[in-house]
Amino acid sequence: MNSNPQPKALASLLTPCLVLDEVKFNANIARLQSTAARRGIAFRPHLKTAKSRHIARICADTFGKRAMVSTLQEVEQLRGCGLEDFLYSVAIVPSKFERVCSLLAADCRVTVAVDSVPVAAELAAFCVRTKKHIPAVIELDLDGHRSGVAPTDAELLLAIGEVLHGAGLLRGVMAHAGESYELADDGALASCARNEADCTTLAAQTLQDAGFAVELVTIGSTPTALSGETHRGVTELRAGAFVFFDMVQAGIGVCEPKDIAISVLATVIANNKQSGAVIIDAGWMALSRDRGTTEQAVDFGYGQVCLEDGTILEDVLVVDAQQEHGVVKPRAGSSKTLPDLAPGALLRILPNHACATAAQHDRYQLIGEAGDVTAEWPRFAGW
Repeated sequence: MNSNPQPKALASLLTPCLVLDEVKFNANIARLQSTAARRGIAFRPHLKTAKSRHIARICADTFGKRAMVSTLQEVEQLRGCGLEDFLYSVAIVPSKFERVCSLLAADCRVTVAVDSVPVAAELAAFCVRTKKHIPAVIELDLDGHRSGVAPTDAELLLAIGEVLHGAGLLRGVMAHAGESYELADDGALASCARNEADCTTLAAQTLQDAGFAVELVTIGSTPTALSGETHRGVTELRAGAFVFFDMVQAGIGVCEPKDIAISVLATVIANNKQSGAVIIDAGWMALSRDRGTTEQAVDFGYGQVCLEDGTILEDVLVVDAQQEHGVVKPRAGSSKTLPDLAPGALLRILPNHACATAAQHDRYQLIGEAGDVTAEWPRFAGW
């Protein structure tokens, strides 16, 4: 972390750049901590969104030594930040066994995800051959969206479980309610959260009934983790986007746009009176191409536009994005008008998808309550 000895103004930054509002960030973490405490359940933050050693330390101080990751690079970068128990969320393949093995230490445990008998067998054989211990969870697929075992497929669950258990590697089951990102109703979200827990505990019970020990029954997504549902048999909640939130999460209804902690600071480079558009120096290279709100009730184009101080300009969006240019206009059909912005004026763009937008940048510019930049937090990339 690079702390600024003296706060500096946003106007001193080169744009486009990624801004992190410390007050909102802290409030989002406190909200999840309170939710997990009310539910009486352990929480594992997913650090794929943040990719920051500083944020990892804050999460370790708040939630404990466990974390979830989507890349092995995240383990390599974040071990030593107070985290010791990593869950690698992407189904493991044999070509990555050696790299996982190289990470193992007294203060670094890596649990991998498996969804097939052949990979489970290769993992077991590898651990016997190398005398290393790489525990595994069986990944479940609740909605047919990607990898994983159907929780009702007892035959496959038990076949994988038998291989892992026989090698002393079975740790538990893991599920992610990906379908929660398609919802925008509290009732539907609660139902999704119950289904996530019910399916996962069903799979865990199937394994336990066969005599296999199941330590970890882990579920989660930001929407379902914040749903408030409480479930017997689940040992752990997970979420990642909650540290920042984004417009997709706002569309689901688990936050408000005012809760979103990150934004892209951009400079007005032209005010095109003929087309009725303001042009900014943040295109899809800075904002990402993610259009996750297109399937929601309200589409926010490439992002919601705010003034330099964070004031949201209702119905003013980045309606188009080229590589280094963003086109800002009022929403089609809206009565709102653009403020009179001269070249050099600053705007902030709230992202559709925090993970995708943050991935375009190599650092966070931290702003405090007064709106000045108080620190610069590096972030990393890669796999």
